[in-house]
Amino acid sequence: MSSPASPSAPIPPLLLVGCGQMGGAMLAGWLADGLAPSVVLDRHRDDIPAPHRVVRDAADLPRDFVPSLIVLAAKPQKAAEVLPALAPFARQAPILSVMAGKTVGGLTAALADAGCPDAVVIRAMPNTPSAIGQGMTVCYTPPGASDAQRALCERILSAIGDTAWVTREEQMDAVTAISGSGPAYVFLLAELMEQTGTALGLPPELARRIARRTVSGAGALIERTGVDAAELRRRVTSPGGTTQQALSVLMAPDAWPTTLDRAIRAASRRARELAS
Repeated sequence: MSSPASPSAPIPPLLLVGCGQMGGAMLAGWLADGLAPSVVLDRHRDDIPAPHRVVRDAADLPRDFVPSLIVLAAKPQKAAEVLPALAPFARQAPILSVMAGKTVGGLTAALADAGCPDAVVIRAMPNTPSAIGQGMTVCYTPPGASDAQRALCERILSAIGDTAWVTREEQMDAVTAISGSGPAYVFLLAELMEQTGTALGLPPELARRIARRTVSGAGALIERTGVDAAELRRRVTSPGGTTQQALSVLMAPDAWPTTLDRAIRAASRRARELAS
C-alpha cells in the first residue's frame, strides 16, 4: 500500500472522461498536487482552471493532445457511447477505468471493435475522499499491462490517497461494495446520529457538529493508531455502561452484523450485474 504523500514528479497530462462525483473528486486531488495541462470531457462541467481544458462532446477532443493516461470515469451505461471516440487516444496511452462493474475484458473488446485492438485497460475503484487526498483506491492490472503502465497508475492514484492492488479481477466487486460505496455508509451513520440527537432535544447545529466530529475523529483514530477496530471498540465500552447498552442493540443478531453484511453483499451483487 502506498502513502498518500505527494511524490516529487509532477502528474503527467491526463484525459479525464467524465467529471461527476468520482471524476470530480479525483480531479480536485490532482489539481491540488500539480497536474500538467490536461483535458476533461464532460457535458456538465463548466469550470476548470487554465491551462486545463474542458470539452463537452467527444468530437471536440483536440486531436493534437497526447495524454499519458486516459481516466475513464463516465457512468457505466455511457461506456458504449464514449469508447469509440477514445480509440485514437487509446492507441497512444493506457486507459485507467474507474467505472463500477465494467470488466477489463468487456472494455478491451469494445475498444477492439472500435478499431483499437491493442488497447491496455487497467481497472481501479477509488472513492470520494480522494477529493481531499484521503481516498482509497484498489486496482487490478491485466497480464498485458507493463510494469511502466502500472507504475504510472500508481503515481497518479497516490496523489489522491492510498492505493492497493488485487490479483483477481472478480475481487473488485467486493472492493466496490466496501471502499467504493463505503463512504455513503459512514455518511448515513453521521446523518442518523444527527437526527437522533435532535430528536433527543439537542439544538440541530450542535447535533450536527457532534455527529460529524465523532465520525471524523473516530476515523482518524483508527487510521493513526493502527489498532484493530474491535480492540478500539472494546476500549470505549465499559461493562454495564452507556456504550455497552447501545452496542447490545446494534450488535444483536438481527441488527448491524446482519444488515451491514446484507448491504455490502447487495452492493457487490450490483457491481457484478453492471458488468453483464
